[in-house]
Amino acid sequence: MLHFERWKIALIALVTLTGILFTIPNFLNKETLASVPAFLPSKQVNLGLDLRGGSYLLLRVETEGINKDRLQSQMNDVRRALRDAKVLYTGLGVQGDSIVVRITKQEDIEAAEKAIEALSTLIAGNVLTGSIGERDIAVAVDGTQITVTNTPAAILARAQSAIQQSMEIVRRRVDEMGTTEPVIQQQGLDRILVQVPGLDDPQRLIKILGQTAKLNFRLVDTSTTAQQALQTRVVPAGSEVLYMTESPDTPILVKRRIMVGGDSLKDAQPGFDSRTGEPVVNFSFDNTGGRQFGDVTRENVGRPFAIVLDDKVISAPVIREAILGGSGQISGNFTVQQANDLSILLRAGALPAPLTILEQRTVGASLGADSIRSGIIASIIGSVAVVIFMVASYGMFGVFANIALIVNVFLILGALSLLQATLTLPGIAGIILTIGTAVDANVLIYERIREELRSGKTVIAALDAGYNRALAPIIDANVTHFISAAVLFELGSGPVRGFAVTLAIGVLTSVFTAVTVNRLIVSTWVRRARPKSLVL
Repeated sequence: MLHFERWKIALIALVTLTGILFTIPNFLNKETLASVPAFLPSKQVNLGLDLRGGSYLLLRVETEGINKDRLQSQMNDVRRALRDAKVLYTGLGVQGDSIVVRITKQEDIEAAEKAIEALSTLIAGNVLTGSIGERDIAVAVDGTQITVTNTPAAILARAQSAIQQSMEIVRRRVDEMGTTEPVIQQQGLDRILVQVPGLDDPQRLIKILGQTAKLNFRLVDTSTTAQQALQTRVVPAGSEVLYMTESPDTPILVKRRIMVGGDSLKDAQPGFDSRTGEPVVNFSFDNTGGRQFGDVTRENVGRPFAIVLDDKVISAPVIREAILGGSGQISGNFTVQQANDLSILLRAGALPAPLTILEQRTVGASLGADSIRSGIIASIIGSVAVVIFMVASYGMFGVFANIALIVNVFLILGALSLLQATLTLPGIAGIILTIGTAVDANVLIYERIREELRSGKTVIAALDAGYNRALAPIIDANVTHFISAAVLFELGSGPVRGFAVTLAIGVLTSVFTAVTVNRLIVSTWVRRARPKSLVL
């Protein structure tokens, strides 16, 4: 009981001082933190949306259009498969949610059906839902007509894949804005929850997340003008009329064929044109995209080349010379922020489906300040009540328990700062709960010491038995607490996770302070005071 090896004392002191060092930055303002030496901790606890204020968005992934886009791609696959099988056909097209094609010769029906069925792939089963694997398309033959339909499993799988991909792209876009600890998670089947603490410009977030950001490069159709095509209502085959981003009333006739897709982009950074000084976006392609871009520009020198983003033409510069370096520049009378936002969109990638904003809320910083103030007041009241109770119940040993409790609070705040965890209002509730339950271990120990003293044991023997025999129930009680916190963190979301994090950290620090810090304090006091009896 009385003996603590030096390395143990050094380790306990090191952990305690580390917790205090990582806690101190939370009590300093930004100006003071900026002057702190680089080797000292300077990270503060990240405050959640309910404490710091910020933006809250609930988005819906419009998965309906995914099936239509997939049908267009499958129709091209069907065309290619029938040509490879040397099957004559007519009337290939999309009707509703199916692809329909009519085979010219009756004797080619079987060969056509086999060629189309060969395009199908197996959708993996889901153990959790109990679904088994099945094909992604169903082929039906009625006379000389063949109908190709996507199976429900394929539609569901593509929708879920689109949602997961959308979440990742949303996360990249939000991270590129320089925010910290955003909350991005799926709600229901087709919704995404986005919480961005501390965001000062929610409209910018809405604009960035609301864009699909499908970028592609196409040739401008110079066979006629867009105005003539609109007046005569005759658009050349393989072309379409789009409008300029900066001038919505200015039409431009572009080829439908995509010469280079935005998925080949490797990087995009804002910059300034060396000749005019205007903000631009400098981009670079991967090897495949760079080769395609070089071939297109070499073969079409002197022709205008349209840069299309979400079916709107950003600009349509004339190709002056072949661009073989795999990089280029997008200009379009941008402001500095517009160039920066466009580069964010291009770096993050295009969304697989449009996003619709279902709910938008802005939490003011004043509301967060009120929540913090209320949490601090509650923490102080709870702490004072615990301190008074422990001193009244256990006297000097209650003071020792309160010192360990203060160390415990510092360790919790230090751990939150070190891990850069997000503190929410439920997280503050978790800290208050930890303060209330942290002394439970001390109560178990002290009550055990009382029992040992009543049985006639000496002071040293009673203290030793109290700490040793109370250890097992302390560990058992805190293990169940920790398991509960782990389940809440794994299955919960948002505020529930914030509560689980502080609860789990509080469980670990409480065991440490009760079993080691408190014991070290009592051991030091006993060695110095050498009491002949104890009053508990």
